[in-house]
Amino acid sequence: MENPNTNPNPNPNHTPKVKIIPATTQSFIGSNTPTPNRKRRTAGYARVSTDKDEQQNSQEAQVDYYTKYIKSRSDWEFISVYTDDGISATSTAKREGFKLMVADALAGKIDLIITKSVSRFARNTVDSLQTVRALKEKGVEIFFEKENIWTFDGKGELLITIMSSLAQEESRSISENVRWGQRKRMKDGKVSLPYKRFLGYEKGEDGLPKIVSHEAELVRRIFRLFMQGQTFSGIAKKLTSEGVPTPGGCEVWQRATIISICQNEKYKGDALLQKGYTVDFLSKKRKKNEGEIEQFYVSESHPYIIHPDEFDAVQAEIARRKTSGRSSTCNSPFSMKLQCADCNGWFGRKVWNSTDARYKQYIWRCNEKYVGIDKCETPHVTEDEVQTAFIEQFNALKRENLLEDLKAGIVLVGDTAELDVEIEKLEQELDFVSERSRKAIAEICAGGRSQVGGGRSKSEIESSILMPNVYLERLSEVKVQLAELESQRCGRLSKAKALENFLREMEVRPCVIEEFDARLWSVSVDRVVVHADGRLEVVWRK
Repeated sequence: MENPNTNPNPNPNHTPKVKIIPATTQSFIGSNTPTPNRKRRTAGYARVSTDKDEQQNSQEAQVDYYTKYIKSRSDWEFISVYTDDGISATSTAKREGFKLMVADALAGKIDLIITKSVSRFARNTVDSLQTVRALKEKGVEIFFEKENIWTFDGKGELLITIMSSLAQEESRSISENVRWGQRKRMKDGKVSLPYKRFLGYEKGEDGLPKIVSHEAELVRRIFRLFMQGQTFSGIAKKLTSEGVPTPGGCEVWQRATIISICQNEKYKGDALLQKGYTVDFLSKKRKKNEGEIEQFYVSESHPYIIHPDEFDAVQAEIARRKTSGRSSTCNSPFSMKLQCADCNGWFGRKVWNSTDARYKQYIWRCNEKYVGIDKCETPHVTEDEVQTAFIEQFNALKRENLLEDLKAGIVLVGDTAELDVEIEKLEQELDFVSERSRKAIAEICAGGRSQVGGGRSKSEIESSILMPNVYLERLSEVKVQLAELESQRCGRLSKAKALENFLREMEVRPCVIEEFDARLWSVSVDRVVVHADGRLEVVWRK
């Protein structure tokens, strides 16, 4: 019996009836669909990758083009043309114009962005898609004119992914080509400097560094001041007080700038290339080269400002100051000069009555005087006492004997022939071991597909795998030995240079001096030993 509460199926074929309810709003407005009730607020984006004149003209042309193009459409409202110049597209991090445009779009100020191509927008696939999606969520469309891609189109994201990937690969290829070209130039010994911020050189007509005479004289002065006993900080303060502009055109010199100048091998006519490298072509992040990739040292690549021997002497003096335990911050001719006879420590400058300028006085006292149980018995000394001791003991020197001793000392100390021979042998061994190491590694790579059954025993394979380690260990040992010998050579040259300066000063100075001369002091005195009884013993350079 049929249930009276059950209605017969009105649609025995089970076909559902669908009623279409037309859309009343549109979240995404395509390129050819007019925006209801208002024009689409439209902006352009133009970017060039360099700041050269011809590229600047290209940017101006792009701005003019997009301004006229947007204003020519009756359904578009011109907002602005955002620009970036001289900036790579591999990352959006430093593109201020791009970031401002995206911020304005996300803030609801822009409905449509027009740009030349996907590669102009971004060569980084991730950045490109993230930006497109973020804008799409806010109802902002992008039109890539060259590829004719509208991001609200159904195939837009797929096309953008493909085009961005191609652009990213093109950027990688360009980066590798540029890197190859740069390394080829390095291997050929071609040197290029950041001339705008490099003191002493400009780019010559032949493309090589050319000396700028007045800047070169400043470089020589910096080296000379350092060898006269000035500290890096003292030199920086002196140049700042004199109003001398820095290499970058600033008014204040920094200690780091002086250090960089004094340690830059380019001033002796050599060049260490590839001190840093780009880690990733997308991020453009640079890193100091700490052995990750090869470097190139080019000798006599360009005219020197500082004679190589003098440059090496400065490096040895820098090393000596680091290891001597002497003060490196006090801007005084007496810093790093006064030594305690009790503990062999160094005197430091102290200020007495510093609150009243009328009674302000500098005294020098052993820095270790009140350190530990056993106190030093040496007294403090004043600068006047040090100057008087210097004048008296200088005037008591036997001039002729001293000059002969200096000349003999210069010949003896400056003779580095034996060291040069040893250094040359180690350099040859370094080249030989490096080459053997490369060949051993190449043999392992080439034979990696051959197993024991390929004609080589297991012990032979293990031996060949261990061989590169043997070479690398020897490389490390040779480098340590080479660094030690080069340090010794620089030390001897430094001492010989100091003796030469002393000799020149002695040859032109009168036998008797009546007042303290800071220059003569710096080139002639190695140290002054302060004894417990207050006696000051001047130790001359020798």
